[in-house]
Amino acid sequence: MTDALERALRQTAAALPADPPPRLDTEAAEAASLLDVAYARHDTPVGTLVLAATPRGLVRVAYVDGEAGVAGALAALSRQISPRILAAPRRLDVARRELDEYFAGTRDRFDMPLDWRLTQGFTRRVLRSTARIPYGSVSSYARVAAAAGSPRGSRAAGNALGANPLPIVVPCHRVLHSGGGLGGYTGGVERKLTLLAIEHGGPQD
Repeated sequence: MTDALERALRQTAAALPADPPPRLDTEAAEAASLLDVAYARHDTPVGTLVLAATPRGLVRVAYVDGEAGVAGALAALSRQISPRILAAPRRLDVARRELDEYFAGTRDRFDMPLDWRLTQGFTRRVLRSTARIPYGSVSSYARVAAAAGSPRGSRAAGNALGANPLPIVVPCHRVLHSGGGLGGYTGGVERKLTLLAIEHGGPQD
């Protein structure tokens, strides 16, 4: 090794910090009040979900397709709630476990706390009414509209259900047209059919 190279290496080493900078992990972020939204990806029979929670409870269940879908879901949460979002799967352990039990056919109601902040007014009333539809049962747009205080608001109820930030957990898949037609679904009709099949015929692969 030449003297010049050795001197250069010594100078570079001297400029390095004595200890590596601390890594911002979930616990440190929480302690510093830097974590407002924790999220995790979760694979299910109806595709990959992004689950997000605040200290109040589960705030978002998003169907995602690929990395672009994940990025879009996180960007929306950043705008709607807070940019202080971190991947923190352990914070979603209860939600992930209850969803797994639901898809396995061993859970017929969700007990996890919910954060309703992404809903308001008529939409919130419709979704709270929808949350009371029992497992294995169905209702209609007209009935959930009436329960939300607007007996003639079937179309508005459909829009509210389409904006459901907590699909599956708040079971908008259980709402059908009065004549028995499936109606729409935020995750697509195929997912709606799968969820209804789980509730009427047991677990799906």
